[in-house]
Amino acid sequence: MNRLHLSTINDHNLSAMVQTDSDNMKFHEPTLYTIKGIAILDNDGNRILAKYYDKNIFPTAKEQKTFEKNLFNKTHRSNTEIIMLDGLTCVYRSNVDLYFYVMGSSHENELILMSVLNCLYDSVSQILRRNVEKRAALDSLDIVMLAMDEICDGGIILDADAASVVQRVALRTDDIPLGEQTVAQVLQSAKEQLKWSLLK
Repeated sequence: MNRLHLSTINDHNLSAMVQTDSDNMKFHEPTLYTIKGIAILDNDGNRILAKYYDKNIFPTAKEQKTFEKNLFNKTHRSNTEIIMLDGLTCVYRSNVDLYFYVMGSSHENELILMSVLNCLYDSVSQILRRNVEKRAALDSLDIVMLAMDEICDGGIILDADAASVVQRVALRTDDIPLGEQTVAQVLQSAKEQLKWSLLK
């Protein structure tokens, strides 16, 4: 009788443990949607460019701005490269007056997030010809946005190699028909052609 009672308790405990393990496995299931958001802020914590890929996290612009202010306040004087905030793992990097952030879930691998951050920073650095600062970023915001889209789409990492991202962005900007190019793009193209003709 005692044996039966003990085995019943053990079976009950075992099934509870299995249930708990299966719940944890569901929580940590691998997914392609690793990136929750990417943001570039200036040295006052104002948004230059930001994209949030999970609609359940910060669904409104007001919530996003509040999060960005908190994130900036926690990181702009810190020497670390990673922070946990509002249930998100955030990796970041700064240069002159720009702050680059990549956010993932609380159980996301920091090395994956860091590889996306490095790709973003290196891509922007190459696009801005190593002049990584606010004014240059605003002048080339359309190309920086294209690079961000080449790196991550809907939270899925597409590429973490800055050289290939920059190459694809350059191809896409060259392919824009003349009628759809902005005045700035036409002037830049004309400057480049004039420069090369003078160098010949």
